[in-house]
Amino acid sequence: MVVFAALPPLAIGFFGLGIGYFVFGGSTFFRFPRENNENINHAMGLWGIFMPGFMQFIAGTYIFLGLTIFPAFRSTPILYMAGLAFTSYGVHWFALGYNKYKGADTTVDGFMAVGFLWISIIGAVVFGLGHDIPVTILFILLALVYINDIPASLFHSPVWERGKALFQLITGTWLMYLTFAATLNFALGYHLFL
Repeated sequence: MVVFAALPPLAIGFFGLGIGYFVFGGSTFFRFPRENNENINHAMGLWGIFMPGFMQFIAGTYIFLGLTIFPAFRSTPILYMAGLAFTSYGVHWFALGYNKYKGADTTVDGFMAVGFLWISIIGAVVFGLGHDIPVTILFILLALVYINDIPASLFHSPVWERGKALFQLITGTWLMYLTFAATLNFALGYHLFL
């Protein structure tokens, strides 16, 4: 995490997204809880809105405010991509969480996934060229989630849905590592990488 060694909101965004992927990916991959009823939809929807949605939105807003107000932030222009991603993914999770809460049809999520696949590819390129390998890995994993999400949502394919869930769990695990590393780097002055 070359760029992010001392940026406080990163762990908030990483942790929030990781929890969203564990909740949504875990329930789909392990098929537990099995019932797709109103109570489960409400519980999952609230987790989606408040953890990945709200926490990433906070991180993205913090970064964009920093880029706008503080000249020191502008010395690291790669933060623009971080702000774009956190803010976009945060709003995206507000919608996913609300749709799950309401039990709405997920077919249109396939078209949404096309746009988020692009953001994931752009993030992988930006952080890859910026030599930030841990975050590049994150964006590659996010791209794999959305590659699976397109056919899973558009065609309601159980195979693609399970593939998406698998990559959500893998990405969630990587996000927990990034949370751990960002927290220890900031709080204790560590230089964790991999």
